[in-house]
Amino acid sequence: MKQARAGWHGVALVCGKCSRKLDGGFGRKGRTPLAKVLRKAPGLGKGRKATIGVVETKCLGLCPKNAVTVIDTRRPGEWLVVDRGEDVSALAARLLLRV
Repeated sequence: MKQARAGWHGVALVCGKCSRKLDGGFGRKGRTPLAKVLRKAPGLGKGRKATIGVVETKCLGLCPKNAVTVIDTRRPGEWLVVDRGEDVSALAARLLLRV
């Protein structure tokens, strides 16, 4: 088995089913999925060199109305419910807080 190194200090799991239900809901025009907006935030991303990885998953089982479920793997007991149109920069800052 081979290993590959990554600079990740944690992962943000974003519910893909919630994102599809919202049909975007984030970004300047409110049409971009949360995972895509988070990946563009400084320090977050999906590449191996990102500080916090952003991974879109299948359904996480918590289905809030007009919101997306996010789990910070460093705090698995605290699931976040991010409302449509909420400030993504505040979420990114929270994810980067414990790096």
